[in-house]
Amino acid sequence: MHISEGILPAQVCIGGYAIAGLATWYSLKQINRQNNPTDGVPKAALLTAAFFVSSSIHIPIPPASVHLVLNGLLGAVLGYYAFPAILIGLLFQAVMFGHGGLTTLGINAIIMGVPAIVAAQIFQFRNSIGHRLKPTVSLNLFGFLAGAAGLGLAALLFFGLTITNIPSGFDAQAEQTAILALMLAHIPLMGIEGVFTAMVVSFLQRVKPELLPS
Repeated sequence: MHISEGILPAQVCIGGYAIAGLATWYSLKQINRQNNPTDGVPKAALLTAAFFVSSSIHIPIPPASVHLVLNGLLGAVLGYYAFPAILIGLLFQAVMFGHGGLTTLGINAIIMGVPAIVAAQIFQFRNSIGHRLKPTVSLNLFGFLAGAAGLGLAALLFFGLTITNIPSGFDAQAEQTAILALMLAHIPLMGIEGVFTAMVVSFLQRVKPELLPS
């Protein structure tokens, strides 16, 4: 899911940093509007660490292997804290493991962070339209949708950016086939992330409901 350095042209990488900067500013602005913005920092730090570690858990799905992303989970639990949390996690992944890169940090933050914000809004729908369902059903349903949508939207952004920016020195047909295979491998992972997110939010609701956004 990380786009490596040398794949995208410079103008796309620069644009990625610009949009990521705007998204970070908007997220921090929304956080500062809360009664106590620092209340969510420990929770954000914990889930940033989980996001950082998740890239090392690879799941073999032929013809490729994929790893958990957890951006939907971060969106569901953290709300607007999710984007800066993902940005920090991606920075450490790039510096320590070489996943992605510094030049593509902005683009990768958009790919994973923007869907996390969308996932947060999906999870919040349980408060407006989920009241027609039993509370446990509503929580699990919207938790699943948030987790699956976070990964699905990230995969679509990744696909769109890579398929339209294949470097001229590459075999375009081979690269398109590889990208398509990687996309197909992420379809079952959407279900896995959806179930995992639903399980986590259901657990938090039972043991520590104040950790979930109201």
